[in-house]
Formats: sequence, C-alpha cells, structure tokens
Amino acid sequence: MTNITTESIPSAESVDSPASVTFADFGLDPRVLKAVGEQGYNTPTPIQTQAIPHVLAGKDLMGAAQTGTGKTAAFVLPMIQKLLPGSSSSASPARHPIRALVLTPTRELAVQVSENAANYSRHTDLRSTVVFGGVDMQSQVALLRGGIEILIATPGRLLDHIGSKTANLSQVEILVLDEADRMLDMGFLPDLQRIINLIPAQRQTLLFSATFSPEIKKLAQSYLRNPVTIEVARQNAAADTVRQVVHMVSSADKQRAVAQIIESRTRQGLSRQCIIFTNSRLGCAKLARALERDGIKAGAIHGDKSQGERTLTLDAFKSGAIEALVATDVAARGLDIPAMPCVINHELPYNAEDFIHRIGRTGRAGSTGDAIALVDDSEKRLLDDIEKLMKRKLQVMPLPELKGGKTADPFFYLPYQAGAAPAGGVQAPAKVADGNPDQPISNPIKKAGITPAKSSVGALLGGMKKKTG
Repeated sequence: MTNITTESIPSAESVDSPASVTFADFGLDPRVLKAVGEQGYNTPTPIQTQAIPHVLAGKDLMGAAQTGTGKTAAFVLPMIQKLLPGSSSSASPARHPIRALVLTPTRELAVQVSENAANYSRHTDLRSTVVFGGVDMQSQVALLRGGIEILIATPGRLLDHIGSKTANLSQVEILVLDEADRMLDMGFLPDLQRIINLIPAQRQTLLFSATFSPEIKKLAQSYLRNPVTIEVARQNAAADTVRQVVHMVSSADKQRAVAQIIESRTRQGLSRQCIIFTNSRLGCAKLARALERDGIKAGAIHGDKSQGERTLTLDAFKSGAIEALVATDVAARGLDIPAMPCVINHELPYNAEDFIHRIGRTGRAGSTGDAIALVDDSEKRLLDDIEKLMKRKLQVMPLPELKGGKTADPFFYLPYQAGAAPAGGVQAPAKVADGNPDQPISNPIKKAGITPAKSSVGALLGGMKKKTG
C-alpha cells in the first residue's frame, strides 16, 4: 500500500509570512521569474510555497486546496523548470515530444491551465497547447504534429487523438491530474486508466483535488508513489472571505427573488455582476431568458452549448456586456474569476461538495464576496447535508424588500459595500499566480449617484502553441 507523508497546513497563517518568501527563493530559472514578474506576481500563495519545492525535488504529490488559492501555478511553474534542461530551439517536431501531461475534467479548466503554461513559458523554447472536445480536431492535430512539450487535455478528446495517432505519450515525464475529484464525479475513471496505462511507469505524478475523499485516496494509492500530501485549508470549508446567506424562497418565487437581489445590490452601490447556478440545462436557459425580460443582461452556459457559444458568452460576461451568468455545474470549476463579487444558488446542488465548488467562484485571491442560496422547503434536506459537510449553520435572512427606492434592511450585504472590508479585517484583493492579471469590468449602472464596486474577471483564452523563431 502507498505510504502518504502528510504536511497539513490548516490555514495561510501557519506558513511563512508572505513577505518572507518570494518566487526567486525557489531557484527558478531567470526566464521563468521574468514571466512571473510580467504577470504582476512576486509573493507565492501557501499552496505554492509548500508544493513547489517538493515538485522540484521530483516527489509525487497530493495537493488539497480551496479553489482560487493558486494551485495551477503550484504545478505549472516547477513543471516548466524541470522541463527546461531538455528544451530545444529546433523546429523539428521530433525535438519537442510530449513530456508533461495535464488532465482536467472541463474545457474551461483546461483553457485556464493552458494559459498559465503559455504565459510562464513564454521566454523559453518550451511549447504548449490544449485539446478538448466540442471543437474541430484538425487545428489541434496540426499543433500536435508540430511538436509540443506540455499538453493540457480533457480525457475524452485526448483519447480521440491517441486513437488517431496524433498524440504519443511514451515520453511523458510528469503527469498532473487536476480537479481529480471532479473527474471521478464525471465518470472519467475508465478514461484515466486507459491514458495512464500509456504513460511510462517511471514518471512524476501530481494530483490536485478540492477534497481528499476515500475515492481520491484510492486513486492515489493506485497511481502515486509515496506522495507528499499538502493541505492548505480546512477540508470541506468555504473561504473565510465569503459571506454566506440563505433565503427561504418557494420554487415559484425564485426567479423574482434573483431579480430582487440583483436590484438590491445595485441600490447598495454594489456590482450587478454575479454567477447564478441551476441544476438543469433547461432550467438554466429558462432562467436566463426570464432575467432578460426583467431588464437584467443575462447569458447561459451549460452542456448543450457548443464550445464556441460558451466562449462567446464568457467573453461577454468578462467585458460586462452580460451581468448575470446563469450556469449549470459545468462552470462550477475552471472559471478563473479572481474578484467575482457574488454567487447565487438558484437551486441547491444534489451533491453537498458541489456547493463548496460553486461558492468558491467568489471570495477568491483575497477578494471578498457574497454567496447567496435560495432554498425551498423541499431542499431543506440538501441544506442539512451542506451544513453537515461544512460543520456550520448558514445564516438565514429574509429577502431584501425594495420600498420607496431603498432596501428595507439597510444592513443587507453591508459588509461588502464598495470600499468596506468584512469583519475580520480581510485586506483588499491580492493577485496570486493562478490565473490571469486582474482585468476591470466595464459595467456602469445608469442610476444617478451610484458607483458600483469594481469587479474583475480573469480572461479565458485558449492555450496556443508557442511560436518558434
């Protein structure tokens, strides 16, 4: 049985203070440090501080960290560093075999990781690309045949390329399983087994997961060798920067409640931007149309949307053309939105752990945020499961009533008004090396005397093969 060495860190305060550690302390190549600096980062997050030295030392690793903690850079940066000695400036595809493979459960997460890899290897000769389903394979085939060292992929599309003999994994040295718990939830275990069987046994394997469930531990025992285990946050806990509120609302009144919440936030001087989660594709599309009729600029992303449609919707959300992004759990992970101000659960998820991932879209990277759940009487059992998992009771509050142009409850959402810090002294948003630089959203509210809180989202751009020459 696999032995697991645990280095458990219950909170960020238990590691070295941010001022005491910099990326330069890891011994990274100057070209990598230059790229990190160009992204505006100098201080590593706790998961980066703990994981990078072990990855550089060649150890297998299991990393558990809340979403938004910087875990992508925790494996991308040392991965690039380890591949550099074998990098080549040659144009020959044979000099650029696939040496590192990152598997992710969703297209959105694959794109996010790919962008990190492209950004941090930009001053090196390493090439990277991303492949996922829902789009034509031919452009991906051309990139793979041209030679790349770092491949980010979703399991199904990677197997398509393996079947077409456009992806060869015989020289992979580093395997990363990102959001491994989600891959298991989505039924990817048979695909993972097929892929891993094609990779040399003498490799370094890194597994990252939001939780260490029994299934994840079993997966680690099968594919990792004496891994170091790092946990930088309480298991099954939401970030302290997220203020959680429950409103008891009948199912028939939930659409009206969403519009009421957004209007209340607007009148408080807060950003209208939010992600709203639903359980079904049909409900997702229906809610987006209803919000549009209420004068709220809304868009929907779910599994029935093509990759092109999803990308256009996310770009519109990023630019502020869409205020409310209605989504199924396809978007619960993989969306890199460092300063998302608000998440609304229109329906509670059937799996309590999915609630953690949904609300993890807000309160990221030191930012503060609101997580609002609309709960019908029929969902009380699901709420009990969530509270049991989180080991805490969630605050139940009445919906904000709009009377005379003002909210009846002036304290509603007060901790996150523009310029105010929540209880506990959370500081202003700080960048981390997981994702993209903050990018302000243009989202003016056409009401006199109201200045909404600034919000920013990370760009979701496709990882492109690095140009040579």
